[in-house]
Amino acid sequence: MPVTSAAPFRLAVLVSGRGSNLGALIRAQENGELQASIAGVFSDRPNCAAISLAREHGLSTFTFRPADYHSRQAFDESMFSQIESIQPDLIVCAGYMRLISESAVIRCEGRMINIHPSLLPKYPGLDTHARALAAGDREHGASVHVLTPALDSGPVIAQARVAVLPEDTSASLARRVLETEHTLLAQCVKAIAQGKVRLSEAQIRWLGTPLSSPLSLNAYAELEESK
Repeated sequence: MPVTSAAPFRLAVLVSGRGSNLGALIRAQENGELQASIAGVFSDRPNCAAISLAREHGLSTFTFRPADYHSRQAFDESMFSQIESIQPDLIVCAGYMRLISESAVIRCEGRMINIHPSLLPKYPGLDTHARALAAGDREHGASVHVLTPALDSGPVIAQARVAVLPEDTSASLARRVLETEHTLLAQCVKAIAQGKVRLSEAQIRWLGTPLSSPLSLNAYAELEESK
């Protein structure tokens, strides 16, 4: 009897902007680091650079204009019905800037993650780099967390830390954090695809054991338990 390989782990990626985190996932997939298939790229901004990037790489794209819908609920119902049609194992918000309705989040419970540019629970929402500088933080960074109805409040899977330099501006700090985001997101998706990380709204499991604190990136840019 011929040996058949398991079906590839399927990703739906949500984007709104430049697509740098989408690009990190594409690179990880193309160099063999990430054993997963990007089954579809979805956006609320049909003309954003991320959608152009997806099309350049031959990925299926699905775009939705908020102005075409009478409510956030109606918009999310349309987009998430399309997302479900491609049967993703994981939904990745990679720079998706639109708030997602509670009903859509509940519909995808335990299957949706988000990359956020701060060390959550610090600085949910926008302007995270300026807020870190204003607070005099010596350390900043990025977090990947499970998406829940409350803004940027789901269980944190992993974080990458960046030192805040005396000469930093919001722009310079943002550039360094973004570089760490790329590695962090790709490693988190890889760990989930491999079954090393298991998600739920209440708890993250790493190698079968509940996490007491977020994973971190080690010197080899791999996930490990925080020391």
